Amino acid sequence: MTAFQTDVTTSAKVLPPDDSKARVSQFMQQLQDQICEGLEQLDGVGKFQQDAWEREEGGGGRSRVLREGAVFEQGGVNFSEVWGQQLPPSILAQRPEAAGHGFYATGTSMVLHPRNPYVPTVHLNYRYFEAGPVWWFGGGIDLTPYYPFAEDVAQFHRTLKQACDAHHPEYYPTFKLWCDEYFYLKHRQETRGVGGLFFDYQDGQGALYRGPHADGPADVYSNQVGTPEPRNWEDLFAFVQHCGQTFLPAYVPIAERRQKMEYSDRQRNFQLYRRGRYVEFNLVYDRGTIFGLQTNGRTESILMSLPPLVRWEYGYQPEPNTPEAELYETFLKPQDWANWTPPSESPV
Repeated sequence: MTAFQTDVTTSAKVLPPDDSKARVSQFMQQLQDQICEGLEQLDGVGKFQQDAWEREEGGGGRSRVLREGAVFEQGGVNFSEVWGQQLPPSILAQRPEAAGHGFYATGTSMVLHPRNPYVPTVHLNYRYFEAGPVWWFGGGIDLTPYYPFAEDVAQFHRTLKQACDAHHPEYYPTFKLWCDEYFYLKHRQETRGVGGLFFDYQDGQGALYRGPHADGPADVYSNQVGTPEPRNWEDLFAFVQHCGQTFLPAYVPIAERRQKMEYSDRQRNFQLYRRGRYVEFNLVYDRGTIFGLQTNGRTESILMSLPPLVRWEYGYQPEPNTPEAELYETFLKPQDWANWTPPSESPV
């Protein structure tokens, strides 16, 4: 029996508290507020415009978009909560035992597309799902730089690791590997960026890795770890809260360091070209996009993750020994960033 099949059997034995939906919904809205406030302070010019919406089948949300800021060309921070009776196929394929139950899903998601090519794009999503006896937390955060700096990437990962380690020593190594696996463009055979965290179907039971790639690095590591001690709903909610609140200290220092660096048309054109990878991933692979469209979510809010400007170039190849080539050769391959150390200085 696979670990996933075991999880299906045991997850029904642990139920969430009666006020689970209200508590998670409140936190997700508070997280949206906290992130928007921090980003407006960072940008200094742009302000988020809110668009509240309702879903005919049940639920709604708050979409907030910042455009033409000093730091961010465009960014969106969304909150949504939806419910209904018809489960989307993407959920039933993973958790068939949810069939026949009404569902509830809530979450906060964010994508920022900076103006300066030296400031990385960043994505965040934390979510919660219930359908009868089935429930889980999921989400994560990942960084997509165009002209990366190793010290920035290491600082980003170490900040995430610190948050994970406060809750379980195996969260970061497992969810980091899962992130490298998930944000991968199979048709390009490259990662979308330098990773971060990704996890799904976390209900406190069974193995940590619940992804589709048996014998992949995340699955192998999770199997080596074995089945952790059961964690309850409160444990996982505390973990997701900590992860969400870690976004600003993980990302803002990077943006502050890089936002005033000078760049030319060369860097701008490369940024627009690499943004095309972001579009490809979000429209082909991203589960949040698929879930939103399958549940008749608000299309404008679902697709706010796409950049305002993008370009494709046929058969592009970076010139050897350039910063563009370094992105492909070093940063688009999974690395142990949390343990990165700067190279020792050459003797004078």
